[in-house]
Amino acid sequence: MTAITAITAQNTVAVTAVHPIPGEVIVEQVRAVVDDIGVDAVKIGMLGTRETIEAVGEALDLVGEVPVVLDPVMVAESGASLLDDDAQEALRTQLLPRAAVVTPNVPEARALAGTTEEIGAEELVRAVHALGPRAVVLTGGHRDEPVDLFFDGDWLVEIPGERFEGGSAHGSGCTHSSALAAHLALGLDPLDAARAAKAIASEAVRDGLTTVGHGPGPVDVFGLEKRARRGR
Repeated sequence: MTAITAITAQNTVAVTAVHPIPGEVIVEQVRAVVDDIGVDAVKIGMLGTRETIEAVGEALDLVGEVPVVLDPVMVAESGASLLDDDAQEALRTQLLPRAAVVTPNVPEARALAGTTEEIGAEELVRAVHALGPRAVVLTGGHRDEPVDLFFDGDWLVEIPGERFEGGSAHGSGCTHSSALAAHLALGLDPLDAARAAKAIASEAVRDGLTTVGHGPGPVDVFGLEKRARRGR
């Protein structure tokens, strides 16, 4: 189930407009799901504003003790900013401490840690973990090698994968964090869930729809185009 936090006008090239949803509507979307269907895990993606972050924090009070995966969406694949500057501190203080797992890429991790220095991945993942989440997965898309780095305060584990230069990556971060949350809901521990999410997101990029649009095409998490070719 999805609680919409903002409506965007976007394609593979640019985000041309963002319209935040009123906070009370965000909370009521979550309440409607909690009251009828139930919640096994939460994935948080684009938030945009401090007011939205505060509303999401209120909504989390409704869902009970379920794992929360926070994907700190700050910049779209097209380069457009998706998080106001004054919202970053609210994200750090109000949501990171409530996350079971946070899944930043390298630029997002630097922003969360408040540094522009070229520090190493291990130092970076430890800096984000110090902000309060129970575990951090530093995704490998912006690293020299496509290796995710998992850290939960005790275990520091590399999660290797392939880089598919010819694939399409629009939506890869969203796919990764959603898959991770789904596997937590199924009962996997955070490290195994992160490994499963890495595999799913990598394959979705590999099978991405390169013919869609003029920018980075969307990932194909179900491999629909490949299946269609096999069927012909």
